[in-house]
Parts: sequence; C-alpha cells; structure tokens
Amino acid sequence: MSTARWGAGFSAVGRFVSEMEAAGSGSGSVQPGYVLAGDEIFLYEKCRAAVLKAFVPNELRDFCLSDLDLSSTSIFEVLDRAQTPSLMAPFQVIFVRNIRPLYTRGAKKEEFAALERYFKSPNPQALLIFVADFIRIPSDTRRMEMDDKNRFDRIRETLGEYCGVVELARVNEEDAMRWAVATAQQQETKLETDAARELVDALGADMMLISSELEKLLLYTLGRGRITLGDVETMVLGAKQRSLYELTDAISSRNRARALALLHGLLNSSDAGEDAAIGHLYMLARTFRQMLVILEKNVRDSRAIWQALWQGFRMPPFAADDLIRQARRYKSRRELTRALRLIARADLELRSSPPDKRLVLERLVYELAGEPKPEAPLWASTQLSFEV
Repeated sequence: MSTARWGAGFSAVGRFVSEMEAAGSGSGSVQPGYVLAGDEIFLYEKCRAAVLKAFVPNELRDFCLSDLDLSSTSIFEVLDRAQTPSLMAPFQVIFVRNIRPLYTRGAKKEEFAALERYFKSPNPQALLIFVADFIRIPSDTRRMEMDDKNRFDRIRETLGEYCGVVELARVNEEDAMRWAVATAQQQETKLETDAARELVDALGADMMLISSELEKLLLYTLGRGRITLGDVETMVLGAKQRSLYELTDAISSRNRARALALLHGLLNSSDAGEDAAIGHLYMLARTFRQMLVILEKNVRDSRAIWQALWQGFRMPPFAADDLIRQARRYKSRRELTRALRLIARADLELRSSPPDKRLVLERLVYELAGEPKPEAPLWASTQLSFEV
C-alpha cells in the first residue's frame, strides 16, 4: 500500500519497511544504524518485525539478535559487540533500548567519540537500531512539546549524523480509520465507515488497542464479510463506556432529565436488558472512584492523570479530559463519597432480587443527579436528642 497519503508516522515507517524488505531480498542496502524516535509502540513493532523478517532467521535468532539496554550496558560494550563478527551467524542485529542516558546532564564526550569512531568504519555485517521511546512525537509535529523537540533535535545532531532517523509519530484519527478499513479489507471484510469511526473514537486512536479490538471483530464477524457499528458497540468495551461517561456527565451537571434518558438508552441497548444492571452499577462505582482520586490529587490535565491513576484503574484515553471536567464539578470529597454510598446501597438492593431492577437504577440516577441535602450541624442533632 502506498504511504503517500498517510501521516508522518505511517509514511516514515512505510519507507523504513520497504528499505528493510529490499535489503532482505538482496535488491537494496541498509544504513549501519537507525534511530526509531517516538513512543508509538504500534509503529515500533512494525519496524521491529520488518527488521527481524529481513535479517533474523528463526533458526539463528539466538545467535544474531541482541536486545541491549543502556541502563545496564554501556555504549562501549554495545559498540564492541557490533564490531565483533559472530561465529554462529553471518549477520547480527542489535536493538539498543533506553538511550536516554546518552542525553542526560553531563558531557558524554567519550561516548559520542566512540560512536563517531564506530560509524566511520562500521561492521558491514551488523545493524544497530537505537530506540528513543522517551520522546513523544504528536501526529502534528508542530505541536511537539518543547522538551521533546529539544531532545529530538539533539538526537538528530548526534546519532542522526550517522544513522537514519525514523519518526514514530502518534497516529491521528483519520490515519487510524484508514488503517482499520484497509486491514479489514485484506481479510475480505468491509469495515463500515461509521463502525471505523466509532472504533477509533472509543479507543482514543490508540493503535495497539485498535489492532487488538479489530482482530476480535474480524473473528466475531467471520464469514459475514462486514463489520457494522452495532458490532463495534457490542464487542468493544470502549464503545460501551462512551455512553456511561455521557451518563456521568449528565449526573455531574445535575441534569436529571438527560441522565434518566441516557440511563434508559443504556438499558434498552443492552442485550441483557435489566440483567445488565449490576454491570452498569459496577462501572458507575468505578467512574466515581476515579473522580474521587482526580479530585483528591487535584489533577488538572490528561497527562497528569496517568500518574494519579494506577495501571488497571485507568479510563480509556478518549475519556480523560471529560472525566477531569466532571470531577471538578464536585465541590468536595464529601459529595463524591455520598455518591459512592448511594451506589453501594443500590448494589445491595439489586443483589436482593428486587421486583424491578430498572426502578432501582432510575431512583439511583435521580438521587445522584440531584443537589445533595445539607447535613444538619452537630449541635442540632444534640439538641434534638435532649428534646426527645
């Protein structure tokens, strides 16, 4: 597939993959080293797979492939290994991760001098791949953070003098949609436009997640030859969560009518109907707990949210900004703990087999979306007990 119409990340990777394929088939050559710059892991995996396919036969993998880390191995050891021919394999590939120590404070004159000496006379039977995944390159490079831009410029001024630099820029939504449609087409399946858009939106253009979920969708629709919006809403958790975040948005805005309408939409769209009530309640509790942490840690932007919320307790990327905005509508921790108490009470009621589960959820949402009643001061309750 031509990469001319794709964004920076896909285009750069497309050129790199073509270069590896040509070298692997003997019709082209490679540079002695490359820098894979950027934290887009999906594109990194594409590059790595192309290198392995071209130069690392499965039967020789243990002898010709090295994965080294500059946090535990010096650059001098890396270059010594690259310079030393392998006795067991005709070609060796060395991936060098965590190259950030080369660019931390302090002069690295000896390290860069050693790199310069090596690349003036590199081993033609070795390929060095430096992984600079401590840099974030947005899909629009004009919006790169100043710190990342300075680091990237420094890499181009140093390693870029001897190595090819491949930008692993974040994938924008349009490219992610095109990739999903093209990948489905390769499997003789049509991914409908609105389904592709929902898949990408629900997963925040996270290509690793999109790739994984698309694989599930292809298996789910095997033999049908078509993936619809309904399939995405059924199979992709992020798409289900989108409606839930709309519900919590209405609740935090104190919009009872909208909140109840969204609740009915959730219940009516669920295959399990009222039996899905426990699942909806669990997601509500999880979301309000996330908001409580956001409020307590005073999180104000989506970059800080990944530090505040631990692995396994994070929301999909598309919901980060929305949830921060929702959490900040609550004036105090007390309001959010009140909401969690209401949810816990509804959970107990649902597990007691009520005659109407829908009514339990409706009452919960009605109370959550209402203004909390002011608690009576301590002196009032004391006075009341004396009067009694």
